[in-house]
Amino acid sequence: MTRGWRRGSAALREVWVRHPRWSLALRGAVAAALAWVVGVLAPAPLSEYPYYAPLGAVVATAGTLARSARESLQTVGALLLGAGIALAADAVLEPSALAVALVVGVALLCAGWRVLGGTGVWVANSALFVLVLGQGQDAEYIGAFAGLVVVGAGIGIVVNLLWPPLPITPSDLALRALRASLVEQLDDLADWLDDEGPLEPDEWERRRHALYPTIEGARAAVAHSGEASRGNLRARRYGERVRTQARESAVLGAAAEVVDEVVRLLVDGERTGRDDVALGPRLRPELATALRSFADALRDPVDDTDDTDGDSADDPCAGFARSLDRLRDVVRESRERTGGDHFVAGALVVVLGRGHDVLAG
Repeated sequence: MTRGWRRGSAALREVWVRHPRWSLALRGAVAAALAWVVGVLAPAPLSEYPYYAPLGAVVATAGTLARSARESLQTVGALLLGAGIALAADAVLEPSALAVALVVGVALLCAGWRVLGGTGVWVANSALFVLVLGQGQDAEYIGAFAGLVVVGAGIGIVVNLLWPPLPITPSDLALRALRASLVEQLDDLADWLDDEGPLEPDEWERRRHALYPTIEGARAAVAHSGEASRGNLRARRYGERVRTQARESAVLGAAAEVVDEVVRLLVDGERTGRDDVALGPRLRPELATALRSFADALRDPVDDTDDTDGDSADDPCAGFARSLDRLRDVVRESRERTGGDHFVAGALVVVLGRGHDVLAG
């Protein structure tokens, strides 16, 4: 029974860390409940509008620790700006469709102010609330509205401080997916050169574009975990892991650019329907071998803490270097024998050399 409990708790934890949205939802729910209690217990007139306190709590817990403080200040600024617009309109216009149109128009213009960031939408919301709901008690309503949002945001920030988000596992998964996608692309490209010969441009253009979301997703996930580590007490424990993710993201991003350029060169110079293909039967097998070696080096990166010699036969990066040297020699021999330019083949050698440098770091 104990073993089953441990297995079940481990599985639950794995699901939990894979889906940070769950912990975000729980943090937001706890912060909103606490803010509601504080709003209800606050002195009048604040206690008449307790529902605005959870609003501030949700704003503060919706992002990382560093972002929550910044966005809380921006939200309060947006609320006060919207309230000011509503007060100015109320002073010169009676409640009417014209007043609403004027307030919303001005608020939406101000919502694009860069200082407000992504919280600009609250300018129009605040302006409408104050204009419609604050009639006859503008000062009281604005004070309660802004004050409770500030209190709720403070509670949300405290909850984030005590239970800070640090989405490391999703970043690991995103990087793992990117690495696997690059390896698959290289293996498929090598198989195609061996079995099919020249490339089908439409097929490989589709594959290139299909890889972009994976690349951007990995970069965004790593950037998010890096932002989450700022001011985060848990980052002391996972700081090295966050830095490792940043390094791996840079390496895989550069490797992705190399793979993309290889496909571009091959689609342009080794495509079906072209009479003077760039490589031909003589060079294609050597390039396919180099691509597989590149895939092996990506699949099994060298551990920086490994004490083995970097020139070991078991080192995939060293194997990639040897296959690249072989490709370089074969291209040179072919050029001397045929007298051809071999521009695309030479460019492929240079691009793959950059890929080796990226992995060898």
